[in-house]
Amino acid sequence: MTLSPLALPPADDTAGWSSLLEARTAVPLAEAARTADALRALEPGEAGALVLWNDLHVALANAFAASSLLSQVHPDPALREAAESAEQDANRFRTALMLDTEVFARLDTVPREGLDAGALRVLDDALRGFRRAGVDRDDETRERLRVLGEREDDLAQAFGRHIRDGARTTRVSATALDGLPADYVEAHPVDADGTVAITTDYPDTHPFLTFSTDADARRTVMGAFLDLAWPENDEVLRELLAVRDERARLLGYDGWPDYDAEVKMIGTGPAIAEFIDRITHDATAAAERDAAVLLERARLDHPGLERLDVSGARFYTEAVRRERYDVDAQQVRRYFDFTRVRQGLLDVTGRLFGLTWTPVDDAPTWHDEVAAYDVALAGGEQLGRIYLDLHPRAGKYNHAAQFDLVSGVAGRQLPEGVLVCNFGRGLMEHSEVVTLFHEFGHLLHHVLAGRHEWVRFSGVATEWDFVEAPSQMLEEWAWDAGVLAGFATDEEGRAIPAELVDQMRAAEEFGKGVRARTQMYYASVSYRFHAELPADLTARSLELSEQYAVWAALPGSHFHCGFGHLGGYTSAYYTYMWSLVIAKDLFSAFDTRDLFAPEVALRYRDRVLAAGGSKDAADLVEDFLGRPYEPTAFTAWLER
Repeated sequence: MTLSPLALPPADDTAGWSSLLEARTAVPLAEAARTADALRALEPGEAGALVLWNDLHVALANAFAASSLLSQVHPDPALREAAESAEQDANRFRTALMLDTEVFARLDTVPREGLDAGALRVLDDALRGFRRAGVDRDDETRERLRVLGEREDDLAQAFGRHIRDGARTTRVSATALDGLPADYVEAHPVDADGTVAITTDYPDTHPFLTFSTDADARRTVMGAFLDLAWPENDEVLRELLAVRDERARLLGYDGWPDYDAEVKMIGTGPAIAEFIDRITHDATAAAERDAAVLLERARLDHPGLERLDVSGARFYTEAVRRERYDVDAQQVRRYFDFTRVRQGLLDVTGRLFGLTWTPVDDAPTWHDEVAAYDVALAGGEQLGRIYLDLHPRAGKYNHAAQFDLVSGVAGRQLPEGVLVCNFGRGLMEHSEVVTLFHEFGHLLHHVLAGRHEWVRFSGVATEWDFVEAPSQMLEEWAWDAGVLAGFATDEEGRAIPAELVDQMRAAEEFGKGVRARTQMYYASVSYRFHAELPADLTARSLELSEQYAVWAALPGSHFHCGFGHLGGYTSAYYTYMWSLVIAKDLFSAFDTRDLFAPEVALRYRDRVLAAGGSKDAADLVEDFLGRPYEPTAFTAWLER
């Protein structure tokens, strides 16, 4: 049987997109409801319950994928609103399903004899999910949990919407563009009053903070960026934290972090706090050393400065890299034309993992800047389709993430994934290239793990504190001179010099302790907000900044309101650093002299990426490495 990708309407076909949304949300939800009825109609212990459970979740996955994606990327505000409503319907169905005692009873009586390892894993995961939802509680508690679950979904959706729609614009003097690249200056015309507009979109804010020589303007722009979704999200987040806490305590947990950590590699809430403090301790010596260098440099411009704040950190980090390591980001970026980088990424991952990426130029999408590619193994087996939506626009998700469009299921539907980023259309900074490689790692994971019988194993379906590890490991290919030489070329076609890449790597090593401490600040906000439910979120965020971060926070800023990870990652932002520990160990299996060596790359592809959620993450890593993962490589990297 030949499977075909999902047929999308043309971008300007409003009616067609409305019909597609209906066909991919309401229709599969109705199918899921009928399948739930069929489950209830079974006799206890009757065969077929697990197959029906899988069928139900294939339909549910389709409903969630379409509604979640279109609510974040479609240019039409009315369709985004309709998609949000469809996502709410799917969330309500799922909440009610996991509290359904009859469906639970049919699965709880499934005979375990004769089930293979995959089926047993699906069954155990389902039963655990029901109990974590509260299906075994009394009627009154189940009803309260249903109300709380629906409210949590609505609040998390509102939190993300306020960030997505909360873009701000700051007007600064045209002289504040001193130090910015010529193409950036050209893209920011001066108004009649002598000012230019700087938006909170990444391609605007990040270069400005890196290169503008105007400290006051940097502070103003940074303040606007840190106040995304303020004040709307302050109250939304406060209620969201309370709802999660009540849910967890009704289920017998000592707060949300304990509930959340139970299904992750880390295991318990207190272990999160211990991990944060351990990384903070290990990173402090390097952080203090590098912070002293940056402060010394900043004092050349501002004698008597006692401490750098977050608005100056990028600028002086760039200054030190330029002056001490002879790495000028403005010179580096001339090697990274967006179009060449995008093709280079496909070439690199195709060669590494034995894949072909075939452009589908006539594939309709939701916007004319979205590119579609069919994915196949080098031998010809069709794997699925990907979409690259990589530039900012009004109303679009304003961070970087991979979204599902279709969850792959063997013999039923091909996986389709969407990479959503916000890069400029011209030259890229190397840090943006690294980000693109990172995010593409999630897309690879989704497509390669799309050939399982059980939808529960499809795509990025491992424990949440492992999902970043494959993407973090793929970043290493964006730092290799031989890899970069294949696509990082200037206008004359000259490849980026290997000596420059070595200097870039040395410059990147500078400040890694600071970055680790910054990550632990983010992780502490994520964990402590959920563990403590502080009455004043702004004050607590600033306290945690003082405890964990290196740079001074901007007084009166409200970072937490725009910290989108609090929606999906909840108390578990620590996972980025936890995954990095594993990523460094995974990368140790590769030969840095030949990053394309096929034996190790294909072993990694098949045993880690393609395996999806079919095993625990620790077992996947051990299958690849031939031993349990260990922190040795990470510790050596952090300390050198």
